Amino acid sequence: MTKIINAPIPFFDERPIDKKVDTLIIHCCAFNAPEMLEVMKERKVSSHYIIEASGKIYRPVSEKKRAWHAGISYWRGRDNLNHYSVGIELEARTMGQDNYSQKQINSLVVLARQIIKHYQIPACNVTAHSDVAPSRKPDPGKMFPWQYLAGKGIGLWYDIQDADKIRENDVAKLLATIGYDVSDLAAASYAFCRHFIPQEIALCKSIEETIENVFPADYKLPEKYLPILKACAYKYGKFNNRHD
Repeated sequence: MTKIINAPIPFFDERPIDKKVDTLIIHCCAFNAPEMLEVMKERKVSSHYIIEASGKIYRPVSEKKRAWHAGISYWRGRDNLNHYSVGIELEARTMGQDNYSQKQINSLVVLARQIIKHYQIPACNVTAHSDVAPSRKPDPGKMFPWQYLAGKGIGLWYDIQDADKIRENDVAKLLATIGYDVSDLAAASYAFCRHFIPQEIALCKSIEETIENVFPADYKLPEKYLPILKACAYKYGKFNNRHD
């Protein structure tokens, strides 16, 4: 893996002493690392890492500290995910509407594996910013290779044969089993598609449209995708009786 470049910024605080890191959140931004560092300074936010398209990795905040990357967030029964998570930003000039570079993904795989191993992060807690903030955030976007990463031991992917193992057909209950905040069912359903059914996600004409129109307000998961949702719920549900 490429050498990690320290690029400290002051926008972080201490993790609560009773909270341990057990979540990895993947983001994207339409800037390279130097540009993103300036944007973070302007907005008083941060992440633990930034990975450029070249594969170069920057570290704005130590993993030991609580970076300000997730914002208002929820996953698997908990809010305020900054307490529990490491955040990685990926350079994506189209906000994830074009393919990520292989060099970038290679760096992410090595870095993510190290983080997951160090903190013993369960696969169900490797998430997208759009997963933990479905009504607000679209990143890392429809072209992020979740299935590829799951094959590398980073996160989960479904086995469609598992769909027959779940009798539940209620979309909200199935999404909640995975971990989503279903208070806005349209947002949660669209975020689920971003992660697992990217062909269902519409391409936007601009970055601004992508950011400002995170999900269609009247979105309903098409019935033809219910087996995929059920298969995912089965996979994630296997973690529900564990401490995660």
